[in-house]
Amino acid sequence: RACIGSVATDRPPQGRAMRLPSPLALLLGAAAPARGFYLPGVAPQEYATGQRVELKVNKLTSTKTQLPYEYYRVPYCQPAQVENVAENLGEVLRGDRIVNSMYDLRMNVPETCKVLCRKQLSEEDVTLFALRVSEEYRVHWILDNLPAATKFVDDSTPGEPVVVYDVGFPMGFKGSPDIAGTQEGMSYLNNHVAITVKYHTEATFEGARIVGFEVEPSSVKHTYAGAWDDERPPKLTSCAGGAGPQPLAKAGEVIFTYDVKWEQSEIKWANRWDTYLLMGDEQIHWFSIINSLMIVLFLSGMVAMIMMRTLHRDFQRYNQLDVAEEVEEETGWKLVHGDVFRPPQHATMLCVSVGTGVQILGMLLITMVFAVLGFLSPANRGGLMTAMLLLFVFMGVPAGYHSAVLFKALKGGAHASWKQNTLLTATFYPGIVFCVFFVLNFFIWGEASSGAVPFGTLVALLLLWFGISTPLVFLGAYFGYQRKATEFPVRTNQIPRQVPEQVWYMQPAFSVTVGGVLPFGAVFIELFFILSSIWLHQFYYVFGFLFLVVLILIITCAEITVVMCYFQLCAEDYHWWWRAFLTSGSSAGYLFLYSVFYFATKLEIEKFVSALLFFGYMGIASLIFFVMTGTIGFYACYWFVRTIFSAVKVD
Repeated sequence: RACIGSVATDRPPQGRAMRLPSPLALLLGAAAPARGFYLPGVAPQEYATGQRVELKVNKLTSTKTQLPYEYYRVPYCQPAQVENVAENLGEVLRGDRIVNSMYDLRMNVPETCKVLCRKQLSEEDVTLFALRVSEEYRVHWILDNLPAATKFVDDSTPGEPVVVYDVGFPMGFKGSPDIAGTQEGMSYLNNHVAITVKYHTEATFEGARIVGFEVEPSSVKHTYAGAWDDERPPKLTSCAGGAGPQPLAKAGEVIFTYDVKWEQSEIKWANRWDTYLLMGDEQIHWFSIINSLMIVLFLSGMVAMIMMRTLHRDFQRYNQLDVAEEVEEETGWKLVHGDVFRPPQHATMLCVSVGTGVQILGMLLITMVFAVLGFLSPANRGGLMTAMLLLFVFMGVPAGYHSAVLFKALKGGAHASWKQNTLLTATFYPGIVFCVFFVLNFFIWGEASSGAVPFGTLVALLLLWFGISTPLVFLGAYFGYQRKATEFPVRTNQIPRQVPEQVWYMQPAFSVTVGGVLPFGAVFIELFFILSSIWLHQFYYVFGFLFLVVLILIITCAEITVVMCYFQLCAEDYHWWWRAFLTSGSSAGYLFLYSVFYFATKLEIEKFVSALLFFGYMGIASLIFFVMTGTIGFYACYWFVRTIFSAVKVD
């Protein structure tokens, strides 16, 4: 239960987070690697008794604002020298800022009410703390690459209580009549934490391996006898209990303390992420798969009927030479054979869209394969985002190739050159995404959030784009233009055929709108979990389910486009090029509408900047989904039209 951008683990978990029936698990390759196999860079670390275990602090996050902040942006206890931990590209884009802390943990050395520091808070400090508490910010720590988590027991299943981790812990709380010693509406600071570290020992290795990191926060208005000395703090008289919570009402002192408890655990190091990734709703995922399969079966039945019955009858009728004189009186898709491969309007933009769609689809499929095989997991924070960015860059070669092949087949449109087509393929859609991202980044900068991408990272992104991705697109385009031009099975007439007036349900707007319903219906249940992982800061680790859903989406997009294309050609409308792309691509419109519904019903965002971030990023996601699904539909229809017109005899 944390952020989707954090996807990579010490080893793929074997517990409930990825529980699949074994045949399906084998089919997907989702079964975890054998014990003893560890990915590079995530080998276990053993600690000797008394050895220091470094506790690092990360960002502060809130589902109400969606704006992460650096830990020391609020006046917590800060070491004399703050040391930043090296971060990958994905971590920076996620707003992670990992630094050292003053907490002193020694392996198997318990502590009780140990003073961290005493802070003299000003009015501004108190106001800032109170604001962050009211915005429900959570604190994120890291110990031996494990995130801090608060533990609670899920007893929703009778007789099977399950321990569940909620990543991070609340910065404070609001007073209410239900909480003794608090004033309703007043903010209280969690200035004391009880840290529980679980460790595992075996005869096969020396020392202990950390397998759990739990934090239980509380608010204590500490008291002490005598004068305060930072070098030798006096004994606190409030540790035995009975002290009230620490209010954030006025300037004054706050003493931060912590307990440390060490617990031996039977959990092995390789399985230590299982509790974090616990998936208690696998029945809903199975329902999602079954729902999607029903849609696929329905569409497959329609396609089979068209292919086996209707088309077979059409072929027999069209290919009978003895009724050749009746062809002029026939109606149907054969009549448009002289126009069906006529280049569409804005052919260059179609080539650009298809090329970028291939780039996105390739990135998604390769990422999914790596994720299912367990190479992406939460221990490597930012690993998923970094992998997707790099894969998108390197998929520039197939993007340029497919764009060039289609451009050459369409004779380059009316007034476009191959250079213009290739350059647009490399820059048009990535440019839209970058511009929206850059504008949103200005607003995040204005909020002084750690989610704002630094200038150096923006330069690195531009170097990836123009220094690597764009040359790779031109390289792919070179191979595409070197290939022999695609030959269509029928010749195109010089004079375009007039399209008959279409009935209302075959109008482009209606058929395109209807075409997007079923592809969206195949994914919308899984989409809920993905949105929750992004905007509610939960882990998403059911890649086996997601891989199935992606395959079903591809099949659904292909089949609905073929069905709609057949009906369109039967109505003697040969303008199928863009219609094929838009039919399945329109599912992105439903995705954006669903995100609006999700925003209104599941999120508690109130700030303008936070709402702008949500709709800006969902707009980017919808654009990416549009280009990808549109490309799938286009290629399915392209194959279908070439296949049926190469199977009939044309004088």
